[in-house]
Amino acid sequence: MDSEALSTFLTIYRSGGVSNAAKILHRSQPAISRRIALLEDELGVPLFERIAGRTVLSDAGRVMVPYAERAVAATRDAENAVRSLVRSNSGPVALAVVGTLAGGGLATIMKRFTREHPDVALTLRTARSAEVSDLIRRGEATIGLRYDFDRSTDLDHERLFAERLQVVCAPDHPRASGRTRKLAELRNERWIAFPEVPGRREITASHVFALFQTHGLGEIDWTPVDSLTAQRRLIESGFGIALLAQSMVADELKASNIATIDVGDLSASHDIVAVTRRGGFLSAASRHLLDMIRAHYSADKIATVKRARGQVAKRQMASPRARRGCATCSTG
Repeated sequence: MDSEALSTFLTIYRSGGVSNAAKILHRSQPAISRRIALLEDELGVPLFERIAGRTVLSDAGRVMVPYAERAVAATRDAENAVRSLVRSNSGPVALAVVGTLAGGGLATIMKRFTREHPDVALTLRTARSAEVSDLIRRGEATIGLRYDFDRSTDLDHERLFAERLQVVCAPDHPRASGRTRKLAELRNERWIAFPEVPGRREITASHVFALFQTHGLGEIDWTPVDSLTAQRRLIESGFGIALLAQSMVADELKASNIATIDVGDLSASHDIVAVTRRGGFLSAASRHLLDMIRAHYSADKIATVKRARGQVAKRQMASPRARRGCATCSTG
């Protein structure tokens, strides 16, 4: 079997049928059917079945998928490695990220990268965390950015940053810029959150709802909103409050369009993780992009530590004991 046959097999599987695969591959349906028939003859088993008018994988086809993905990805690696010998600063680099991480910081990195590497074809795809890993695994993306670690042994993971979660609200909310002892004290608020889609687990939504449960907010009034932009606009308007990572509302906080509520018993964060395929080929340009991403999140770590120290100092100065001490000093 060859990589073209395996690629054809995977295209039929992902697109849901021969006709869709023919359109994607720009080939005739008979040519696609013949290519799969030859592969099935070679293996001695059918890879697809027709059930209720739909093309679905056979048992053998399901077994075949992960091996075909690895083989096709390895073929791409070989091509890229050979091309890199001719021109080390060219070729494709595909970046896959969770949509909520595709903010201003990443845009700045991509702009700088394309300026420094004009001959590199840089592309960006957004997806859920699990889908980011799948794109890397299949060789359809070079570098992935997602939340939390994937347990898969065919991927390499690098923890870049632990981004703190915070409660955000409209600037005119009664608790805006204030402090509450427990998250459970906000149980009567209307919450805005990413929806949990059955069969499509997303780290962001699962983590937030797990926090709600552990902090005594099992039954809450919440509105599912799958767009981060829509969530921010609803929060600004005072429709509800949300538990979001700092970077998701950085611009709104800077412009004072959104405020925060300091919660005493809330200490939660999302791990932002870089994902690459274990044993996969990374060109010089890919490695440079990964270094730029690392540097960006290292700078975020330093800025976060400074902000945290400033907030601690501010709370200490605002405490009754500190105020009494200052009064004593000024009169003594």
